Amino acid sequence: MSQDKDHPLAAQRQLADLIGKDRFAMLTEPGTGELLESRPMTLLEFDAQGLLWFFCRRQADARPHPVNLAFSDEVHSTFVSIAGRAEQVDDRERIHALWTAAARPWFPDGPDSPDLALLKIVPLKVEYWDAPDSRVVRGLALAASILSGSPVGLGEHGVLGSVRSEPAPR
Repeated sequence: MSQDKDHPLAAQRQLADLIGKDRFAMLTEPGTGELLESRPMTLLEFDAQGLLWFFCRRQADARPHPVNLAFSDEVHSTFVSIAGRAEQVDDRERIHALWTAAARPWFPDGPDSPDLALLKIVPLKVEYWDAPDSRVVRGLALAASILSGSPVGLGEHGVLGSVRSEPAPR
């Protein structure tokens, strides 16, 4: 089977490489009125279907809604923006499988906390910026760009093909 860059498995691997070991993201979602609200989240799993999983507080009236996840690795100058749909999932077996003691301060009753649920993010668009790791190289590239009046050696920007191994649910 061909593994071109638009194939979901190739896109999943590239996204996993871009995120790397960075498990922290800023989650932005609709807030009150016309405002957007953001908060830091810890990625628990990027699964084989291309879904991203987080712990969240259970919401009684949770409905699927649009979100954006932003990952930032300043050391390696890699930035990833994932636009998608969030869905609350109540799956005790999966919660137990993904449980980590680092979540205990927010959920003191552990994986059986009554207000603990999962947040599943279905990625719909993934955009990334990947610049050279070296500050010196980035500085020289910026200087060359200013002198030439166009971007020179500032890195790669792209949009990944679908990272979903199956069609995204409607």
